[in-house]
Order: sequence, then structure tokens, then C-alpha cells
Amino acid sequence: MDGKVLVVGASDKPERFSFRAIKLLQAHGYKVIAVGSRPKPDFDPPIVTQIPQDEKIDTICLYLNPERQNDILQQLIRLAPRRIIFNPGTENHDFALLAQQNGILTVDDCTLVMLSGGYF
Repeated sequence: MDGKVLVVGASDKPERFSFRAIKLLQAHGYKVIAVGSRPKPDFDPPIVTQIPQDEKIDTICLYLNPERQNDILQQLIRLAPRRIIFNPGTENHDFALLAQQNGILTVDDCTLVMLSGGYF
């Protein structure tokens, strides 16, 4: 796969779904870029606090509630990913509509279920 998976709302806490998604994505051979609210340079992959604008992103996996998405949604749209996965609790009709208007596929699903079910 050429593009990378951007996990937004990344955590280094094992009980968090974003942590589990990062580890499962890596186990399936995906290159993951993790963006969270606190930097964790020693985590694998390092968690950064800024959305990288110079990466070719295939998929964005959202783990941020809709209220916290507003500050970054334009940055995510500018990345022009192939798709955005709105994980449970992150569904955002307005953001999804904006993404679709920009040619981005949107999916309301669970990254963990998609990977485990073989349809990621």
C-alpha cells in the first residue's frame, strides 16, 4: 500500500480503542501516523500533536468526538485522503458531507472490526 493510515485521536493507553487500532493496523502491515493531544516520542509509532501536511495519506481513522473535529477538519480535507473512517462516537454528518464534496469516501464503521473482518 502506497498511502499511510493517519490515526487522529491517538493514545498510548492500552485500554483506548485508538491504541488498539494502531497496534492492529501495524500487525496488518500498515504504516501508521499517529496524531494525539499529547506528544509521545517513545511510542511506536511516535504520537505527534500536529497533522502532517507533507504525507500521502490513504485513510484517516478518527477517534475524536465531533466537537473536537472542528478545529482540524480543514487540515484533514487538505490531505485529500481516499477515505475517512468515522469510528463509533465520532460520526459527524457535516464533516462527512464536506469530505464527500471533496471526493473523499466516508465510512461509519469500526476500524478494529473492519481489520478483524478482512474488509479494511
